Amino acid sequence: MSVQIKKFTFNAFQENTFLVHSDTVGVIIDPGCYERTEQQNLFDTIESLGIEIKAVLLTHAHIDHVLGARAVTEKYNLPLTLHEIEVDTLNAVPSYAAIYGFPAYSEPAENYVLLQGGETLEYDDIRMDVFFTPGHSVGHVVYYMPSIHTVINGDVLFQGSFGRVDLPGGDIEVLKKSIFNVMFNLPEETIICCGHGPETTVGREKQTNFIHQF
Repeated sequence: MSVQIKKFTFNAFQENTFLVHSDTVGVIIDPGCYERTEQQNLFDTIESLGIEIKAVLLTHAHIDHVLGARAVTEKYNLPLTLHEIEVDTLNAVPSYAAIYGFPAYSEPAENYVLLQGGETLEYDDIRMDVFFTPGHSVGHVVYYMPSIHTVINGDVLFQGSFGRVDLPGGDIEVLKKSIFNVMFNLPEETIICCGHGPETTVGREKQTNFIHQF
């Protein structure tokens, strides 16, 4: 079986968590599963596939993308993989979690695999190129899988829109560089799996995205 992607939409922010898997292994990207029922849904799916989880990855560490980070890393006894300058963003989440309506948020253990961008991650049949794409957050990265013409892009691009820049670490000019110099340089047929909402393609967003008006 070729590499496949399953999308789960979790928490009040309708955040998309992704399970990238082959017939033997998988990686979890942006575990936003806050409620126990959400976590169990993810765990049950993984068990039904009969795969071994090799990594838990973050595109970035805003609250909606990390609500299940502790549960998932503990379940599979794995470190959390994120960009090295995104750790401060992760460490800030407990200070505002209750205000955002997540009083039971529990931060993951300080056990990290730190990225810089430019790496190629390999987990048996799964190969991902890591690109540094700041602007929505300071240490945002995306995970590009050329074998299946797909990029897990967090909150860089959405269908017709782009990630907000009014949160700490946001910068519209930096985000524009990430979009035009990184995302729009991927092949036009590349499927963009977004952190919220439906999938799109690089070609479509190059033609229609609202970012062109900035």
